[in-house]
Amino acid sequence: MLDTHGRALVQPSIQATAQFFINKGLSANQVTVIAFLVGISASVLIYFNQAIIGVLVLWLSGFLDAVDGSMARQSKTTSGWGTVLDVTFDRVVEAGILIALALKHPDVQILFLFLVLAISIIFTMTIFLTVGAVSDKQSAKSFYYQPGLAERTEGFILFSLLALFQSQLILWTIVFIIVEILTGLQRLLEAYRILK
Repeated sequence: MLDTHGRALVQPSIQATAQFFINKGLSANQVTVIAFLVGISASVLIYFNQAIIGVLVLWLSGFLDAVDGSMARQSKTTSGWGTVLDVTFDRVVEAGILIALALKHPDVQILFLFLVLAISIIFTMTIFLTVGAVSDKQSAKSFYYQPGLAERTEGFILFSLLALFQSQLILWTIVFIIVEILTGLQRLLEAYRILK
């Protein structure tokens, strides 16, 4: 939701950073890898009790994740491989946060909720990626970007809440699960409407 409706507010800084990296000779895929490494380091920081720094680093990786796409579009170097790399690394960074928190909090109830959360993310992402692959609709990205209640920014907010308020992990994980399921159902209904 925030990505769809708020992107225009941050797009100038994303484009300026993209142009800066292009001028420095970096490719979009190189920035994708940098964003991935930064994102993974957020998990390490969170595991080692540096949650505030870890969350800031996570958001930096998210910013770079937006920059790489802008770089590809500005330099006209978009590719299927770049899209696959980008989407795959996004999921690995998210999994890294969950793994770091699971290692810190090996309580059975929390681990079960993390499992349900992971399944709800898989559910939502499966619909998102499948609709993007089979839809004739176009977007600025290399596939149809289906809007929803929880997009990348909302995910980052929820992962940040998990990391920063670990004493309330059960509450925030349940909230995250509900948001993911609602998003999946919303996208499923839209898929039925546009693909039937």
